[in-house]
Amino acid sequence: MPTNYVELPASVEEALREVSRIKSVVSEAVEDGVKSAVKALKQGRDAAEDAIDDARRTVRQKPFQAVGVVFAIGMLVGGLLTWMGSRRS
Repeated sequence: MPTNYVELPASVEEALREVSRIKSVVSEAVEDGVKSAVKALKQGRDAAEDAIDDARRTVRQKPFQAVGVVFAIGMLVGGLLTWMGSRRS
């Protein structure tokens, strides 16, 4: 027989109070979770906007370097796609 017993409320009113208390605790936890998620989303959006602004500024300041980086990435991706395509055959 299990040794851990849950005490049952003595009356219906006590049971309803306990259910109400549990409901409020869960509601507060959900609200806190939603607030945290919204805050994280805003911070992520701000960080992405900052990164885009930095990239635009760098491209304006160093256009030839930006073209070189894009060219190198294109060559790398093209080489990888060619290599993967040759492995299937």
